[in-house]
Amino acid sequence: MPADALIFDLDNTLWDVEPVILRAEQMLAGFLAQTCPRILERHTLDSMRELRARLILERPDMRHDFTWLRLETLRRMAREDGYPDHVAQQAFEVFFRARNEVVLYDDVLPSLTGLRTRCRLFAISNGNADLAAIGLAHFFERTLCAREAGCLKPDPRIFLRLVDEAGLDPERVLHVGDDPEADVDGARAAGLRPVWLNRSGTPWPAQSAAPDLHIRSLHELDAVLGAV
Repeated sequence: MPADALIFDLDNTLWDVEPVILRAEQMLAGFLAQTCPRILERHTLDSMRELRARLILERPDMRHDFTWLRLETLRRMAREDGYPDHVAQQAFEVFFRARNEVVLYDDVLPSLTGLRTRCRLFAISNGNADLAAIGLAHFFERTLCAREAGCLKPDPRIFLRLVDEAGLDPERVLHVGDDPEADVDGARAAGLRPVWLNRSGTPWPAQSAAPDLHIRSLHELDAVLGAV
């Protein structure tokens, strides 16, 4: 059966996210050092991550909202050291600008350019990347993030919401992502056909069945589309 639409994961599918987040956190630390240095007298980047982890335990209803988690962590640190809340917003804006300064994998632009002539393109992400700021928004009809959906992949509801809003038949949709659980198992649970993008060539985890469709780069998607 041919595919009517492709849904893409973003982080670690279209770009390597770990160095992006590290640089964004370093930019955040630089802003805090200049604007509210008392925070850095008590906190390091590691302790900030620990605070966010504790916040998730405290507010599991907000675990899907990465923007809120970072902002609330910054607000609490600011208040503890006598700074106003608007400093937290300014700090987050510094982080968020750097968070959207990504380096695309080499196959992303040529593949998206060709694929959008063949089928409808969408994106689903647990993260909070801004495709408009990155310069990719024009490739996608719709982007749905966990913050908006109220749940994280692999929860099938995030996939089904996008499919329903777009008027798609789940069986005619491919979801392309790097994460075996969030992307492959999640898409499969929602009735979509998962495509595992395994850029590093790692073995499939044994916890669940390997997907039928497995690629090493986005260039291989044309072959996949011809096989479904």
